[in-house]
Amino acid sequence: MAEARIHVSVQTEDFDLGAEVAALRAGDAGVGAVASFVGTVRQWGSPGEGAHTLELEHYPGMTERSLASMARTGAERFGALGVRIIHRVGPLGLGDQIVLVAVTSPHRRAAFECCEFLMDWLKTRAPFWKKEISASGGAQWVDAREHDDEALARWGELPVPGASDAGATR
Repeated sequence: MAEARIHVSVQTEDFDLGAEVAALRAGDAGVGAVASFVGTVRQWGSPGEGAHTLELEHYPGMTERSLASMARTGAERFGALGVRIIHRVGPLGLGDQIVLVAVTSPHRRAAFECCEFLMDWLKTRAPFWKKEISASGGAQWVDAREHDDEALARWGELPVPGASDAGATR
């Protein structure tokens, strides 16, 4: 099987789901399924608190390498033909798109599973830092959540993203 086409981007600009999926599928007649996930900024706290902002930070270079490593691992594990990951950074408002994970494969099950696997991994292991900022100006860094770690654990032992030793696990 040919190596999967991997595209990773960390950016401040918004993305167009249709255009990204079209680019992922382009020229690959073996694609029988496309699965995608788009995460958006949601309301947290009390609805009466007004607008909120989410600010995302990352470590340039390291973050992209980590995401590419995750994408390759997912593609190999599930036989995906292509993986596209876009993660936004900077200040984001309610309803803004944060992340896109899109996967192509010959069959639907592999596409769904790879997409879910990558989102579980991104949510817990990707090197991003999130800060919630309330309308009143209060801010707090978002800690890891136990249920996200539990979701990742169901996939078994995983390589450390970006580790130079291909056999390293976390």
